[in-house]
Amino acid sequence: MTDVFSDLKARGLVAVSTDETALQTALDEESLTYYVGFDPTAPSLHMGNLVQLITASRLQQAGHNPLALVGGATGLIGDPRMSGERTLNPREIVEEWVGKIRAQVERFLDFTGPNAAQVVNNYDWTSEISAIDFLRDIGKHFPVNRMLAKESVSARLKNESGLSFTEFSYQVLQGNDYLELYRRYGCTLQTGGSDQWGNLTSGVDLIRRVEATSVHAMATPLITKADGTKFGKTESGTVWLDASLTSPYAFSQFWLNADDRDVMKYLKVFSFRPLEELEAIGAEFEAAPHTRLAQKVLAEDVTTLVHGREQYDQAIAAAAALFGGGELTSLDPATLGAATAELPRGEVPAASLGAGVPVADAFVTAGIVKSKGEARRAIKDGGAYVNNVKVTGEEQTLTADDVLDTAGGGVVLLRRGKKTLGAVDIVG
Repeated sequence: MTDVFSDLKARGLVAVSTDETALQTALDEESLTYYVGFDPTAPSLHMGNLVQLITASRLQQAGHNPLALVGGATGLIGDPRMSGERTLNPREIVEEWVGKIRAQVERFLDFTGPNAAQVVNNYDWTSEISAIDFLRDIGKHFPVNRMLAKESVSARLKNESGLSFTEFSYQVLQGNDYLELYRRYGCTLQTGGSDQWGNLTSGVDLIRRVEATSVHAMATPLITKADGTKFGKTESGTVWLDASLTSPYAFSQFWLNADDRDVMKYLKVFSFRPLEELEAIGAEFEAAPHTRLAQKVLAEDVTTLVHGREQYDQAIAAAAALFGGGELTSLDPATLGAATAELPRGEVPAASLGAGVPVADAFVTAGIVKSKGEARRAIKDGGAYVNNVKVTGEEQTLTADDVLDTAGGGVVLLRRGKKTLGAVDIVG
């Protein structure tokens, strides 16, 4: 790729930048060292971080040199939030999260070759500087009036909770990170989300004041959803990149359920396919949106990127199996558990399976029907299924042979008609 900046713009990945002409020229004419930072404020990165990881990867593929900063120091402080003061996490927890996030970051960048990536931790240099030196050498270059103008700062000052000096100092710490990376690695570009623009430019301004030179910053837009809900959130919470927090099945379902109005925008941001190929996919999708071609491509590309091909294939097999398109017994317990986790469900004591639990009772317990009479009618009409096998008699029961193994225990899948799913967990 010879014009990565134009490609980023065409994909909707440039919200704002410092001198655009100078940045594009620098990206076209030399191999820049650039950095993006991730604070360990949780045990995993999430969907918003994925935008930054992919942007960093695109820049590396274009021949530039990435520094992935894991904020062991800034993670102890936390960037000011609009909603109120952060709870400071214990040092040992932050240190543990640094290791987890470092491992996640390393999956998205190439650490070999002429423009090999490096992971750095801002605790390494921040911990070495005294408070007096920090205030004298760094703090004196930050005009308070400009710091107060930052959106998150001004918003917090207007509400009752106010803003502690600890969080107020965050932008000084991040500005110092850019200065240190400029001095240590010749870093001349920082990327991040547009909500971080004030922090990004604080480093640009600090380097201008201290080193009398110009460097660059580029911010990606915040990804939004057409229905007004927050991107990267589901009814069950945040979509994480850690498979133990958001299963590959749930992760793939998030993309498969993308709104038709959003899906092509997401493909440009999250897929590495060439724009020409995406345009062809978009035209085919527009002609036949019921096929959900764009959502399928999106789910395949992003799930494979984050979790690998095997996990993606398992997730797709699980989705098909839930509705009778495959063998439930062929799924590994973890995938089956993840696939049934969001279904309406109830509990059946394991001890009751010896005598047999009426299927009609199980349907009521799972919340698929409201009454035994309704369950019996579904059975009589041929629309009731246990583990995708049609129930043939109103007196049929569940037994131990019907229990499927999941990572969390046993489950029986129930279905009414083609689309109404539920489950009963076998407990005790």
